[in-house]
Amino acid sequence: MKKILIVIVTLFALSNTNAQTAIFHNLLQNNVTKDGVVDYKSLKQNPSELNSYISYLEKTTPDNSWSKNKQKAFWINAYNAYTLKLILDNYPLKSITNIKENGLIAWKIPFAKVGGKTYTLDHIEHTILRKKFSDPKIHVGVNCASGSCPKLGNKAFTEKNIEAELTHLMKVFVNDTSRNKITENNIQISSIFDWFKEDFIKKGTIIDFLNKYSETKISPKAKISYLKYDWSLNGK
Repeated sequence: MKKILIVIVTLFALSNTNAQTAIFHNLLQNNVTKDGVVDYKSLKQNPSELNSYISYLEKTTPDNSWSKNKQKAFWINAYNAYTLKLILDNYPLKSITNIKENGLIAWKIPFAKVGGKTYTLDHIEHTILRKKFSDPKIHVGVNCASGSCPKLGNKAFTEKNIEAELTHLMKVFVNDTSRNKITENNIQISSIFDWFKEDFIKKGTIIDFLNKYSETKISPKAKISYLKYDWSLNGK
C-alpha cells in the first residue's frame, strides 16, 4: 500500500510539473516572437498564465531525485519567469537597469520565491545554475531582458528538450551578427564571453568554444575584442 501511494504521489507531481511547464510554454509562444522580442504590454494586460506559473514555482522544491536536465530546465525557466515578473512589476520602463529597490539592482533584489525560499536572480544564475551544472550554454538559457542578451527562446525548457534547445540557442547567438561579428581573423563578440570567460574556456580557448557553433571558421590567432552591451528592453 505504501509503495502504491508513493507511485501515485510521484505521478501526480510529474503530471503537475508537466502541466505547469506547458502553461509557461504557452505564455512564451503567445508573447515572444521567434526573434526574442517580448510583448510586455500584452503580458501586463493578461497576467494569469505567468501568475499561475509563479504560484507553481513558489510551492515547488526541486530535489536531487530529479535528473540533472530536469533540475537545469526548472531553474532556467524559474529565472526567466521571475525576470518577466520583475519587468512587468515595473513596466513601462526602458531598461532592466532602471530597476532599483532599497538601493539594490534588479539581480540582487530578493523576490524570486521557489519552494518556500526566496532567492535573487543572481543566486539562481551564479550559485545554482553555473556552480551546480557547469554548462556554458546556461548563458543563452537565462535571459536578462535586454537588447544584447541572447534572445529569449519562445519555448519552455523541459527535461527532454533542454540540451537540444540550449545548443540551438547558442548557435543562433554566436551567428547573430547583431550580437557577434565574426570573420576568420577578427572577432568582435558579446561581452558575455568576457564577463563569464571562465565558463567558456574550461575545455580550450574562447575561439575553440566559438568554433563549435560558428558558421565561419575562426583562426586560432584571430584578434578578439568585445562589443558594447545594449541594455535597452528586449520588447515593446
